Amino acid sequence: MSENPKKTYYISVASGEISQSREASPWDFQISANDEEITELREYFDQIHSTSWQNFFRAHVPYIQYHYDKENDAIDALTKKVYEFIYKHGDEEARKHIASMGLMHNQE
Repeated sequence: MSENPKKTYYISVASGEISQSREASPWDFQISANDEEITELREYFDQIHSTSWQNFFRAHVPYIQYHYDKENDAIDALTKKVYEFIYKHGDEEARKHIASMGLMHNQE
């Protein structure tokens, strides 16, 4: 028996929620992951949240243009990591949906 078995989780990307309960809140994707893997996903969501606050404050500084803002690039990169994680650990429906979004160009 594995010391760190995989469990089923339900993920909402927009809210950054990770739940083991299917009915607890709305969710987008179903994945199977162990505790260490879920910690990795939680860290991605935490980094997105932190960077979003930095963007909020940046938005109130009129002389910094959006396209020169490294925080926006960071959020884009982190969001891509979230979708890559879900693609790797998600069920067939999750993988099909993410593939249809055009985010996984080099995945099989």
